[in-house]
Amino acid sequence: MKDDVTLQLGHRIKALRKQHSLTQEELARRSKVSIKYLQALEGKTPYNATIVTLKKLAVGFEMPLWKLLKFDE
Repeated sequence: MKDDVTLQLGHRIKALRKQHSLTQEELARRSKVSIKYLQALEGKTPYNATIVTLKKLAVGFEMPLWKLLKFDE
């Protein structure tokens, strides 16, 4: 079972993607990550994303990395 932060991150990425009206394909292209990897991050058993991947996603969202990682508490 994945730990909560991994699942929270997947939910955060999905929520931001929808907020920005992006499909998974569009975000993957903008972030230069594979669609399969993005699908896995947003899925029920997400990967542990590296800081490099998180930075790419932040670029895809056109936001600083810290905003991507800012979880509502």
